[in-house]
Amino acid sequence: MWIKTNDELPPEGVEVETKIDDGMKDSPRNVQKLVRKGRLWFFPDMSMYVYYIPTHWLRV
Repeated sequence: MWIKTNDELPPEGVEVETKIDDGMKDSPRNVQKLVRKGRLWFFPDMSMYVYYIPTHWLRV
């Protein structure tokens, strides 16, 4: 079950499935696995962070 990031954030350092689902016509989008560290969201290999905050996450 998808969890809204406004309701609960995933634990830091844990890989989770994420998406942006804001009700726009092309939602959901940016569905991918990310790892949260503080306020930033990184690719699982920690090579780069993304320039957005996912709206939802799911335990992998």
